[in-house]
Amino acid sequence: MTDLLAARLQMAISLGFHIVFACIGMSMPFLMAVAHRSAIRAGRGIDDTLTRVWARGVAVFFAVGAVSGTALSFELGLLWPEFMRHAGPIIGLPFSLEGAAFFLEAVALGIFLYGRGRMPEKARFWAGLVVGITGVCSGAFVICANAWMNAPTGFEWNDGNPIHIDPYAAMFNEAALSQILHMMLASFEAVGFGVAGIHAALLLRRPGSALHKRALGIALWFAVPAALLQPLSGDFSAKDIARRQPLKLAAAEAHFETMNGAPLLIGGLPDVKTGEVHFGLEIPGMLSWLAFGDLDAEVKGLNDFPRDEWPPVPIVHFAFQTMVMLGGLLAFVGLLAVMLRRYRPAWFYSRTFLRLLVFCAPLGFVALEAGWVVTEVGRQPWIIYGILRTRDALTPMPGLIYPLLLFTFLYLSLSIIVTWTMVRRFRVLETEQPDA
Repeated sequence: MTDLLAARLQMAISLGFHIVFACIGMSMPFLMAVAHRSAIRAGRGIDDTLTRVWARGVAVFFAVGAVSGTALSFELGLLWPEFMRHAGPIIGLPFSLEGAAFFLEAVALGIFLYGRGRMPEKARFWAGLVVGITGVCSGAFVICANAWMNAPTGFEWNDGNPIHIDPYAAMFNEAALSQILHMMLASFEAVGFGVAGIHAALLLRRPGSALHKRALGIALWFAVPAALLQPLSGDFSAKDIARRQPLKLAAAEAHFETMNGAPLLIGGLPDVKTGEVHFGLEIPGMLSWLAFGDLDAEVKGLNDFPRDEWPPVPIVHFAFQTMVMLGGLLAFVGLLAVMLRRYRPAWFYSRTFLRLLVFCAPLGFVALEAGWVVTEVGRQPWIIYGILRTRDALTPMPGLIYPLLLFTFLYLSLSIIVTWTMVRRFRVLETEQPDA
């Protein structure tokens, strides 16, 4: 294994792990705050129990997210020193703001957790809400930095060095809005369906549980709007990428030849050597319409770009297809949940629908990971798009296979610990909650 491959795998594993905990940290506090608000109004009861359970989960995921996020910051400096040398002065602002938001999030979480019985519950509610708001801000600042890697701006490039730096222009780059919107919706969608699936599974074991019914309702209250809005966000992102990164769009769609009225490809196995796609279903003109809002618009193909600038087409294509397929499925399930809740309430808690929610529990996170593969792998071979290649940013330090193994062990250990902790927590919950 080459050092470049080892370094990229280490970042992929680290980001793939951290993104799950970051999304839970952004979204879960809002579910907790809603349950707590209901507990204040109703006077304890199942909402209070649910608040305590979710608050402990938020604390666990916050702690693990802090560990994985800290590891990522070290990896950026150790593995990619040339990237940090060039990018540090330009995108240091969003990273600094992320640190401030993280600090406020930790303070607010501490107040919420340790303020129980020691301060007014309404004040605790606002502290819990601040946990969610600062978590979202923290995520948004990091996404601004990542968006800059896809749309570098706010500087002039002079003989391999940035000059005339404008950190605000870099932070609010062209890709920031679409990436933040898409990521935030994906976060609430994945976490909402994940929590709903867990409580649906527990409802299958205890059909009379008022607590799990309440939890299911709150989780879907966040998941369903996010799932229904996500296709609109995806359309916005696709049009943005078609304008800024046509090569990434071509790789995602395995679109080899430039043409007007380009078809939308569903499925298919791309063959990079021959420039053909096997077993795919084409919808005439739809790619042109999705990219530019015109059925006859020209869409650039991979063959219009130098071969050494192509990303790994099969990986990007499969990840893109996975993201779109699962996003569409979750939007359908969200719409079905709305229809059942309104017109067939008795079916909403049927075993068939609960099993469907259990099946959907991990799908939002799978789609989330697939979307980040499209974003990150689709940018290759650039670490700063069009400016700095990934291989040129790599550290000269040899033996990068060893930190890869070390960090992989770290993340596996953290995953096992978190899983054990949450399973244990739910087992305790099953012994203390009342039935309806």
